[in-house]
Amino acid sequence: MSASGSFPSNPSNSIIVRLKIANKIGMLAKITNIISEMGGNLDAIDIVRPTSDALVRDISIFTHSEDHGLKIVEALKQLENVEFIRFYDRTFLVHEGGKLSVESRLPLKSRNDLSLAYTPGVARVCMALHRNPEDTYRYTIKGNCVAVVTDGTAVLGLGNIGPKAAMPVMEGKAMLFKEFAGIDAWPICLDTQDTEKIIRIVKAMAPGLGGVNLEDIAAPRCFEIEKRLKEELDIPVFHDDQHGTAVVTTAALINALKLVGKKAESLKVVVSGAGAAGTACTKMMMLMGITNIVCCDSRGALHSGRTNLNADKQWLVDHTNPDGETGLLKDLIQGADVFVGVSQPNLLDERDLQNMAKDPIVFAMANPDPEIMPEIAQPYVAVMATGRSDYPNQINNVLCFPGIFRGAIDSRSSIINEEMKMAAAEAIAHSIDANHLAPDYIIPSVFDQTVVPAVSEAVQQAAIDTGVARREKIVRMAANSSKYDGE
Repeated sequence: MSASGSFPSNPSNSIIVRLKIANKIGMLAKITNIISEMGGNLDAIDIVRPTSDALVRDISIFTHSEDHGLKIVEALKQLENVEFIRFYDRTFLVHEGGKLSVESRLPLKSRNDLSLAYTPGVARVCMALHRNPEDTYRYTIKGNCVAVVTDGTAVLGLGNIGPKAAMPVMEGKAMLFKEFAGIDAWPICLDTQDTEKIIRIVKAMAPGLGGVNLEDIAAPRCFEIEKRLKEELDIPVFHDDQHGTAVVTTAALINALKLVGKKAESLKVVVSGAGAAGTACTKMMMLMGITNIVCCDSRGALHSGRTNLNADKQWLVDHTNPDGETGLLKDLIQGADVFVGVSQPNLLDERDLQNMAKDPIVFAMANPDPEIMPEIAQPYVAVMATGRSDYPNQINNVLCFPGIFRGAIDSRSSIINEEMKMAAAEAIAHSIDANHLAPDYIIPSVFDQTVVPAVSEAVQQAAIDTGVARREKIVRMAANSSKYDGE
């Protein structure tokens, strides 16, 4: 354990400190020792410029938190023969100026270029699309773009922080679409929390979109918004906080069950969190054939005796908890084979895990702090997964949404249905050879370049099989980034 606690260092909490250090023997060692003693991890030491009697250096440090970084900076300021110049938060440096830009696919270097890309030539294309609107997929960006839409009401674990504060997350999401699937995505942050207004705005934007990714919209409004848009638009609509989490959780569970030798129909599953993600996970696990699922919220089990429930929780009451179990999470966890947590940190302890069935599977996905830390859970579980990148088996939505949208757009699907989501989950699971499965390897890396093409093809095939594809031709991506063979 470091001086600052037991939390692992993370690049997202790293800093760069610029110091002017006197040319005296032992000064650099003194600085690095202080950083180490305070629990910081050195990343790099770079010379910025020399002076006659000193060296200006940039020292990159991995810290445990924002406060931890500030404490290290204050300690360095107190050193003799060291002049503090400034420090940089590396995360803020990355975000400075925004993370996206628009690039033209065509050169505009001459009058000929301009006449082809814009007037007068563009008029002919406009009239062709007027005659046959379906060709917008071929002759405009509609065939390769997604809007990432939020109202800023449920951003990460930060809550209702508003549309402006949500922009960095939406930009990041757009980057993931581009990097992993070659899809151009637009961050759209709406300054309204009115359900009907959001629906109207997205519908008005739809002619120029190939799909809509709803993001960080609070429950229960997110359910209604997605439902209505799916009904009223002819392009795929996907609420990633619900279905992305559910797809990757299902993929991880498919592989975890192979390891422990249990069948879906024999399981007892406890889901902590009855919001968007918990509901979607429950529905997908039911598609797997799991019949004994008990969902709970902050008040305990959802059962027929509960009153004053919203429509979505009432659905869970009507379709889960077949034995009518009551009580709090610690009561429900007894005898459970699987725990799926999409709720709050630190809800479970060692005793709870010991009360589970033999070879328990624990997916503690609350972020940034899970329902139970892996270090605590590891001795008592067969398989452990979290939502964090600094532990094995990260349940990360980036494994699914780029491939799902790639497949939905390339098949020109009107909707993303349950069959397409299950196909995506199975493709993710099967991207790991059964012989390579291990307790700390049930889910592929987000950088596994075979995942997105596999998911895309599986989704396209499911779209064709279920009759929602407008093109019955599989478009194959190269398994090396975002390149694919389109029309």
